[in-house]
Amino acid sequence: MDDLEIMPVEVADEDAAREVLTVQRAAYAIEAELIGFPDLPMLHETLDELRASKESFLGAYAGGRLVGVVSWDVLEDGTVDVFRLVVDPAAHRRGVASLLLESLAAWEPTTRTIVSTGSANAPALALYARHGFVRVAEREVAPGVRLTDLERREVF
Repeated sequence: MDDLEIMPVEVADEDAAREVLTVQRAAYAIEAELIGFPDLPMLHETLDELRASKESFLGAYAGGRLVGVVSWDVLEDGTVDVFRLVVDPAAHRRGVASLLLESLAAWEPTTRTIVSTGSANAPALALYARHGFVRVAEREVAPGVRLTDLERREVF
């Protein structure tokens, strides 16, 4: 998407938080189907929970409309912990997630970035691999539901 603009998103603002929730729910509905787990916690996050988040957010906007979001925390050791990377399904396969990951790396330079995704979410695993993430662990989070932990190390 050539017309994408990346900007910080202030989820304390109710309208911004509503936009994030709309994109998030649509994106996580796809992941829930891919991994066979309809009870993904992020599908049930409330507006108040999102607005109270201490994460930092970047949004991808196309024509003024939010089409993707990445959020993260910085851990004590400087590691960037990606909490959510979501793209409106109507904007899938247009480079939104890649642009958000690249923007995050520029916005929050670090020597280590970590993220987790459903082990059965092949598109997400492929995206992270294209961006230099490697698998470091896998864990079961519910009966039959596994998450893969990934990390990327940077050398400056």
